[in-house]
Amino acid sequence: MASSSSPASPSRTLYDKLWDSHIVAEDGQESILYIDLHMLHEVTSPQAFSRLAETKRAVRRPDLTLAMADHCVPTTGQDRGISAVDDPLSRAQLEALNANAVAAGIEHYSIGDLRNGIVHVVGPEQGRTLPGMTIVCGDSHTSTHGAFGALAFGIGTSEIEHVLATQSLRQTKSRNMRVYFSGRLGVHVSAKDLALRLISEIGVDGATNHVIEYCGPTVDALSMEGRMTLCNMSIEAGARAGLVAPDETTFEYLAARISPQKWHAERAGWEALHSDPGAHFETEIEIDVSDMRPMVSWGINPAQSISIDAHVPSPQGARSDKDRLMIQRALDYMGLEPGQQIQGTPIDQVFIGSCTNGRIEDLRAAAAIVRGRKVAASVSAMVVPGSGLVRQQAEEEGLDRLFREAGFDWRQPGCSMCAAMNSDRLRPGERCASTSNRNFENRQGPNGRTHLMSPAMAAAAAVTGTITDVGALY
Repeated sequence: MASSSSPASPSRTLYDKLWDSHIVAEDGQESILYIDLHMLHEVTSPQAFSRLAETKRAVRRPDLTLAMADHCVPTTGQDRGISAVDDPLSRAQLEALNANAVAAGIEHYSIGDLRNGIVHVVGPEQGRTLPGMTIVCGDSHTSTHGAFGALAFGIGTSEIEHVLATQSLRQTKSRNMRVYFSGRLGVHVSAKDLALRLISEIGVDGATNHVIEYCGPTVDALSMEGRMTLCNMSIEAGARAGLVAPDETTFEYLAARISPQKWHAERAGWEALHSDPGAHFETEIEIDVSDMRPMVSWGINPAQSISIDAHVPSPQGARSDKDRLMIQRALDYMGLEPGQQIQGTPIDQVFIGSCTNGRIEDLRAAAAIVRGRKVAASVSAMVVPGSGLVRQQAEEEGLDRLFREAGFDWRQPGCSMCAAMNSDRLRPGERCASTSNRNFENRQGPNGRTHLMSPAMAAAAAVTGTITDVGALY
């Protein structure tokens, strides 16, 4: 990692351009930014709407707001709508979202609507996420939308209220970081592996107070789904947001989702959304992925990740007392021994889904592994598509049949076991191969043990019953 202390350049980064073009007012320390798209879900928005009602204020731009149900929805029985929700608090949150959206004239997708799903899957597939935008949502993984060259980040409930009322937000500008990936990814190495590799190198706070721009030939070769996965995980390195400059891959994705008139009118402006030659980045990182193997987390944060052919670290090799204590805490929680091979570790459950890896490309990758195979007798496995439209497309392609025949549960869309805010959760002590974004203690259920990995790796774990190098199945 190399840091620069040279003076600011007249050339601007992509982040600089996005920031500058949305300033409404500034005082030298903070800026008020105009917000182009505000996305809502049921967990973080009710309190904001309540405050609006108390202060007798209206939603300023309902046309620039999109709401959906995702965090606490059940992944079965969605044809029954909100009545399918057993938990009283979750039901109240969902009812409040529907009522608030209707009262404010906000477009919203309820449970059972084919368009509904995880907010960070639905926004792009509906053509609402566009290059050059500022996008906010009461969810930390809003960074996903940066894959389109949009400045997208999560906000808190008081900020949600502020955006609803003013369509603007007071912010302090972050620093610029560039992550340059070079080399060609191996057959079974994906964007999820890139994210885990980066976080394992710089730590969960390595990008704090930065916005990351991802670039290089490896990133250029990624699909939009892959770029969304990479930007999604930016927050796990402490970044405020992640960005990829829009290019032909971006434009092709958008051409299928917005009107031809809008596509042609906007494209010239989108093409200017890139960092200028000589633009200054406070921090720069280069990673060659030519020899990279699939990654898997072993501990209790995403930085505690290793290559599939590596061994679980020992506290004795830690660089500091703090690191030693963290490694020991992770080993104790995860039930692992220092120096053991991560490959071959038995698992109990497999979860394929989330805003990180619940798109059609992710399901295709997993289905290719399970084709003609069966889920191990010791494993319970589920696939949760990221949206109703992803689920529909997967069924049209016959992916659901492959999963069902292998022994997976084929579920309906939602955050599911990633957030564990519904009945999809681990029992104490269970070990899960998961395509989600966080492996914190108790994240997927009290005392549940989470190993983060790609969809292909999770599928391989399902059919072998252990954490497995997916390449070994071929």
